[in-house]
Amino acid sequence: MHQRTDRAVREKPFAAPLLDAVPRQPGPGRPVAPGPAAPPPPPARRVRRWPRLLPTPAGTPFTFGYLTVLVATSLFMEFADPATVAAVLRESSTDVAHLGETPLLVLAASALWVVGGLTSPVVFVLALVLTALERRIGGWRTAAVFVLGHVVATLATEIPVGISVVAGHLPESSLHRLDYGISFGLMASVGALTGLFTPLVRTLVLGGLGVMLAIDLVDLSSPLTDWGHPLALLFGIACWPLLRRAGAVRSR
Repeated sequence: MHQRTDRAVREKPFAAPLLDAVPRQPGPGRPVAPGPAAPPPPPARRVRRWPRLLPTPAGTPFTFGYLTVLVATSLFMEFADPATVAAVLRESSTDVAHLGETPLLVLAASALWVVGGLTSPVVFVLALVLTALERRIGGWRTAAVFVLGHVVATLATEIPVGISVVAGHLPESSLHRLDYGISFGLMASVGALTGLFTPLVRTLVLGGLGVMLAIDLVDLSSPLTDWGHPLALLFGIACWPLLRRAGAVRSR
């Protein structure tokens, strides 16, 4: 009797309750769920950000398309017949005479040419500025800032010339001049982009631009251009409230 009791006790498996503090271990047939991927190290993350500085057809369609047009017109300036190039540039000029005859045409055409062609550093700066702005606020808003800055600064500098000619303060030859380029639109875009910077970077950029523009106004080698640049910059700065809201909505 005693031996049967011992055998029964030995054959009965011992079942102890699971401890709450010990997690259940996966068996041989149970898959282990992968944990969250570790973030890439800071150097790799910085390397991945570099391509975002350059325009792409999908990421920044306005900037990419506009730069493609500028490359085409610059190649035309470089390799086409010089007389033909000179004639096309004259018809694209936003002087008072052309603004009075075909304002919409010359306002659009004058922004399709780069002074100095592809060798100008302005092209590289334009690519960086427009790409950064478009990635923050979108293509349509970036195009609006550039185009309106170009138009506003052009009209703000050319209309006083026409008034001065009518008043007799300037000769009639002032109505005819060669005026084209992308600098007004670029300056407006820079002004708008600084509104999306941190306060320190914004202060440094605007301070450097202010010194540069002040030197140009003192020299006044090209009066209309030298006055148009600060006006375009101020226009871009005036867009800060709208662009900040647009950037906040786009980043959600």
